[in-house]
Parts: sequence; C-alpha cells; structure tokens
Amino acid sequence: MNTTVDRNRLDIFAFVDALGWEVLRGRTFLEDELPWRQPVRSVLGYSSACVPSILTGRMPRDHGHWSFFYCSPQTSPFRSLRPLRLLPQSIAGRARVRNLLSKAVARQNGFTGYFQLYQLPFEHAHEFDYCEKRDIFSPGGVSGAPTIFDWLRETGLPFHVSDWRQGEDDNLAALRRDLEARDLRFAFLYLADLDGALHMVGKDDSSITVRVARYEAQLRELLAAARRRYGEVRLTVISDHGMAHVTRTFDLQAVLAGLPLRFGRDYVAALDSTMARLWLRSAAAARLLPEVLAEAEGGRLLSDSELEALGCDFPGRRYGELIFLMDPGHLIVPSHMGLKPIRGMHGYHPDHPDSDAAMLSSHPPARETRTICDFHGLMQLAVAA
Repeated sequence: MNTTVDRNRLDIFAFVDALGWEVLRGRTFLEDELPWRQPVRSVLGYSSACVPSILTGRMPRDHGHWSFFYCSPQTSPFRSLRPLRLLPQSIAGRARVRNLLSKAVARQNGFTGYFQLYQLPFEHAHEFDYCEKRDIFSPGGVSGAPTIFDWLRETGLPFHVSDWRQGEDDNLAALRRDLEARDLRFAFLYLADLDGALHMVGKDDSSITVRVARYEAQLRELLAAARRRYGEVRLTVISDHGMAHVTRTFDLQAVLAGLPLRFGRDYVAALDSTMARLWLRSAAAARLLPEVLAEAEGGRLLSDSELEALGCDFPGRRYGELIFLMDPGHLIVPSHMGLKPIRGMHGYHPDHPDSDAAMLSSHPPARETRTICDFHGLMQLAVAA
C-alpha cells in the first residue's frame, strides 16, 4: 500500500529556547536543510517578554508582558504567603518547597500560564502581582495583543501548537501523531530544554554541542515524516534570545540593605537576575537610590529615552520607576530569581551579540527580519502564501 499522500505545503516553525546566534557559532546545525541563516535582535527582558513579542509581533510596552513580578499591593495574589516569612531560610529557600508552593498558589488563583515563585521573599510577596496568569498560547492569552494562534483560529486553517507544559520528546511525538492524523497548514513546535542547560553549563560546554546535534537529528526525522505526507515542507527554526557567560556577581541586595531606607516604606524592589526594578515611595528613596545605582559597578540605570527606544516604557511605569541593568556577563546574586551563581544568563541589553536570537530557514524569508517581533509576520505570511 502506498502511504505517500500528496498535500499542499506545510510550514513548521520550530522554536528552540535560547538557541542564540552566538550559541550556534562553531557548531554545525542543519546547514543543508536551512541555508538561509541570520542573527535576529531580541528585546530587553527574559522569555516572559520575548515569547509574547514573538507571538504578537509587538514590543513589550504594547503587549504588556515583561518581567514576571511587578509592584501592585492592591491586586497582589500573594498576601497569604506572608506568614511564611517566619520559616528559616534553610527551608524557605529550598527549590522543592518553592515548587510545591508555586503549584499550590497557581491552583488557588486559577493561573493557567507559566508560574514560579522563584526566590521572591515571603515577607515582601504581598507587594507584588504577576503578569503571566494566563496561558499565553491559549485564546486571548496575551493580555495586550492577539497572538499568531488567535489569528489562526480566526482563519479556520488547521494548525498544531505544542503544549509548553510537556517535555521535548512528548512535543515531538505529539506533532508526529498530528501530522499523520490530519491535514495541517502550520505547526509550531516548542523545544525549551536548551535554555536550562545553558544556564547550568554556559554556551561553550561540550554538552551543548551534543544537545544541538540531538536537535538536528530530531528535526531531520520530523522532516522525513512530514515529507512522506506533504508535497512541500518548509522548516524555520527560531529562538527568543542567546546566552552570555557569567563572569561576575553583584550583591545588590546587600547594597540596598545598607542604605538608610526600608523596603516597603521607602521603596519596593524586584531583583531579577540581570536587572533591578525599583518603585519609589519616599523623597529619601527618590534622592538616594538614583545616586547609589549610578555609582554601582557592573551595571547602569536606563534612561527614559533608552527605555522608550527599547519598547519598555510602560504606562504608569508598571514594571519599575528605576531600571538598573547589569552589564553582559554580570549577575545579581542573590536575587529574587535565584540564590546562587549560574554559568550562563540572558536578559542583557539587546545590543550585545550574546543577546541575539537566530533564524534558520529552508527558504528565503518573505519579509525583512530584524527583531524577534518580525517572526509573527513571517508566520502569517507563511500561512497566507
């Protein structure tokens, strides 16, 4: 029996988290299948900002997602966590404890998006709200703009999208099953494990070469399966950012604790891995904090004009009145994201080469692709062509 079924063109977009242009440097990866290759500028922020920008084609200020936590005591869903401040740090800081609590908080509040408490201090948790309460891949999942999947649902065209909660092998298997079970016009494959590996070992480790080779083999198998059913299969591999090697840490928490200011009374601070975002509540904080941060080594305050150029000038300064960004390779430790140093990190200024995402394609791009926001238009044109 002839199992080859001729179909119209299938476009597959494979999203590989943190497969940056510099991560690929010196490594072979599908050169024969994906000859059109280029670096692509990311946006300032982490995956919580980058992925919504890819899915909507908008900058963070327009789709409304940036860092996970923002100061909003009036709407905080974390007030019930405050009594846990009495726990010793040996318990409160454990990853297992944090993971279990994160699941409980998500269930209690009906969160369907990615949610983690990370190392948010329990004593200050009531000061914060969380931006990704909804699954950003679900209908209307990004609060400020429609996504490519919202658009696809409106067109009625058949498509596949991975479940980000599942592992890579499960997502590859699910796409293979869907390819065989029904006709598709578009598929979005989600592969996220590389990001975690790069955080742990850095971009130059030999284990990353092994992982990239594994992706190559898996995508070759996927292409072969798709080509047995579809007349033309086009593959584009995209990413959200790269990864820089961490060379130095900075204890900003100790600097803030040494000031004659009190957290909650004079200011509130969200300490991300590469960025500190501060809200000012007293004249003393408004005077002192800019002076201290302007003199801090390994980072700098971003001006309002630079934030505007980066697409991160949020209405009402929702994500911070002062934004202190670390230099590439410098890490805030401890932070609300983690208590110990790691080997690789992203979330630095988009101008740095290690921040660049990558686009690798089997065909010439249908439009100019400068930033990860342009991936949305590429996906639309692929389907509409």
